[in-house]
Parts: sequence; C-alpha cells; structure tokens
Amino acid sequence: MTDTLTQLGRPMPPPTSPEEAVLERVANPHADLRYLVRFTCPEFTSLCPITGQPDFAHLVIDYVPRGWIVESKSLKLYLGAYRNHGAFHEACTVAIARRLLAEIDPEWLRIGGYWYPRGGMPIDVFYQSGPPPDGVWIPPQQVEPYRGRG
Repeated sequence: MTDTLTQLGRPMPPPTSPEEAVLERVANPHADLRYLVRFTCPEFTSLCPITGQPDFAHLVIDYVPRGWIVESKSLKLYLGAYRNHGAFHEACTVAIARRLLAEIDPEWLRIGGYWYPRGGMPIDVFYQSGPPPDGVWIPPQQVEPYRGRG
C-alpha cells in the first residue's frame, strides 16, 4: 500500500498480473462525512483458467470510505491486469473486493460482478463486507441481468 502517488500523471506500462499491480490511495478529502463512492467497469475482462478464453463482466464497486479513497488510475491499471489472469468469475470478483478492503480499509464495500454468458449461462457474483451503513444513500446497481435474445 502506498501513500505517495507514483502512477498518476505519467505513462505506466500495464501490470502483468493483479498481484503485481499497485493500488494507490489518497487521503479522503471529506473524512468528516459519510458518503458513497462508485466505480463502474463495464468492460472488465479476465481469462478462463481452464480454456484460456476471455471472460467479460460489468463490474460495479461501491464503497463508503474512512480515511482513504482509492486513486482511480491505479484502480484502472489493477483491473486491467486481470486481462491476462486466469481465474473463475467468483475468484476474480471476490479477490477485487478483498484487495480493496486491504488497501483502503473502507467502512463498507460491495461489488457486483455481472458476467456475460459463456457456455450458455451467465454467472453473477456479489460480495458485501457487511450491512449497509445507516444514513448513507446507496443506490441500486441497476445492471440488468442478462436476458439473451428476445
């Protein structure tokens, strides 16, 4: 975990793996308030660990920060590192949540992984660190489930 920004404002090669990726944080500019931060990644990709074929997902990450917020460029690079990473949908989705919990220690976090079908079946994966905090507006993720054609 780093408190000094090393990636923002300069060209960065993509990390070769999620483990190599550096997630950076900055001090919460409104640490006296409780509010929600949402990141949406509609074109997330990883690799099937069995076939090596690409898997695609729409990720929605919500969190209520404490003292730190995640720096968005570092998050983009981290998520992009999954493009060459072989793991099942469940492993990817929960690993992202666990890494964010470890790096920024939010009051609350949830992630929705809306995975597109392969083999005829979509798999949606959801993780939440606990009950939603009182007094914070937490909008629904509003990602439509996969309906296929028709």
